[in-house]
Amino acid sequence: MDYRKYRARRPWLRAGAPLFLVFVGLVAAVAVARAGDPLRNGAESNGQPLIADGVTIAGVPVGGYTAHQAASATEDAFAEQLVLTTNRRIRLVSPETLGAHALVEDAVAGALRAQPGENVEVAVDVEQAKLARYIASLNKRYARAAQNAKVVLVKLRPVVKRDEDGLSIRQRALFSELDAALTAGDRSPIRVPFEHTKAAVTASRLRSVIVIQRSSNRLVVWDGNHRWGTFGVATGQAIYPTPLGHFSIVTKQMNPWWYPPDSPWAVGLSPVPPGPGNPLGTRWMGLSAPGVGIHGTPDAASIGYSASHGCIRMRIPDAETVFDHVSVGTPVFIVAA
Repeated sequence: MDYRKYRARRPWLRAGAPLFLVFVGLVAAVAVARAGDPLRNGAESNGQPLIADGVTIAGVPVGGYTAHQAASATEDAFAEQLVLTTNRRIRLVSPETLGAHALVEDAVAGALRAQPGENVEVAVDVEQAKLARYIASLNKRYARAAQNAKVVLVKLRPVVKRDEDGLSIRQRALFSELDAALTAGDRSPIRVPFEHTKAAVTASRLRSVIVIQRSSNRLVVWDGNHRWGTFGVATGQAIYPTPLGHFSIVTKQMNPWWYPPDSPWAVGLSPVPPGPGNPLGTRWMGLSAPGVGIHGTPDAASIGYSASHGCIRMRIPDAETVFDHVSVGTPVFIVAA
């Protein structure tokens, strides 16, 4: 803004011209009365009061400004975008988008009353719901769910696909930072805070994988890419076939009781306690397939045949060996091969 400056009387004015001097004096007095001194409080420009020299609004210099000019300068400064940073990008967002509105009129009114050199603060209203909605929408751009590790079969060999961490914005923390920055008029860059969530099933939990080949009555235990052990088994009869699919071990029991299943072939049978005649032998590894498990059998002659009622029978020593090697959660693939 250009300020008008007023000079003292020129030396070429002579004392011998009193009427002329009076005329000049009257003109100067009127000019001073209309324009005033822009460097002192209470001055005016074109009939509008000016803010005192050195006054700032939230650090924005507005000394010598009219109310309109001060409001414009303050609004421009407040409208400066906030900078949000992540590892890979920078995002600019306006205060208005975040629901923030500066009470500029009140600040300008205070500046007009302020003494030279005084700073006037600006009150800021932040629409909490709008700010929360923006953060939620930002989270949708970045959030990803944790991915569990999983196993697939490739030519009867298990391949483990590794787990991936989940990612989301710490929304409450970001809300607090943005709210504080908007209220204070701070435009320092803000780093978006993230939190990582671990997958429920990690690759380390899939150390062992069991592959049961139903047609060949064979059970193979894999440790990663290595075949740990191969065992003969008995699978289900044609009328009670062992189900095909991808399952997991959900329970392990030593010296289990045998309870008659809800099936026609078990009608009238009684539970059998642990012991030499128990149909489950000494170990039971229940699968996520209902009523189906891997277990030992006192009938070793059935191994190699389709002889069970759907379960996978093993020789008792073999069942004990496998039982000690696997854990709850171990994947089990039953294939037709």
